[in-house]
Amino acid sequence: MDNKTLKIFTDPIYKNNPITVQVLGVCSALAVTVKLQPAVVMALSLIFVTVLSNVIISLIRNFIPQRIRIIVQLLIVAALVIIIDLILKAFAFNISKELSVFVGLIITNCIIMGRIEAFALSNKVSHVFLDSLGNGIGYGLILVIISFFREIIGSGTIWNFQVVPEKLYEFGYINNSLMILPPMTLIIIGVIISIQKYKSERQVK
Repeated sequence: MDNKTLKIFTDPIYKNNPITVQVLGVCSALAVTVKLQPAVVMALSLIFVTVLSNVIISLIRNFIPQRIRIIVQLLIVAALVIIIDLILKAFAFNISKELSVFVGLIITNCIIMGRIEAFALSNKVSHVFLDSLGNGIGYGLILVIISFFREIIGSGTIWNFQVVPEKLYEFGYINNSLMILPPMTLIIIGVIISIQKYKSERQVK
């Protein structure tokens, strides 16, 4: 893998992250990051839909009439989201209930449509695969970081398993219920952005 190809994959994970740099997909980050489990499922779902939809569009882009390209893109994305929704309802019903309408809203996720328009319609399949995978992983990584801190500080659990010792509660420790509120997601994202900028400035110096 040459440097250009590697950059296509790695840039969205850190330097051009969909959430912290492009500020896309923030709505779902607010909604599904109270606990780690639904956040991971949402991340995997978006990776699946992003990669497959972008690859399919890249394969058929020369056959899509320009005037109906958005309709075709939405149909492909919607079909993949329906597949994900059905799989979750069949094999992970409780998580499906937790995610509620947010799985369906993957259809309107700016990351997916943005990568289709900006990259998949004008690049070869191998590059499109790496770009969409990188963007999906970049999105998922931020969701995992946010949900990890929100769950452990807000609920004292990780993946619904108690990790804060009971003795700590006996000494007066209380879970921070503020972490469960959506605004805390924005604060954590702000902290991540600050760390990214600080590291970037250090590298430049």
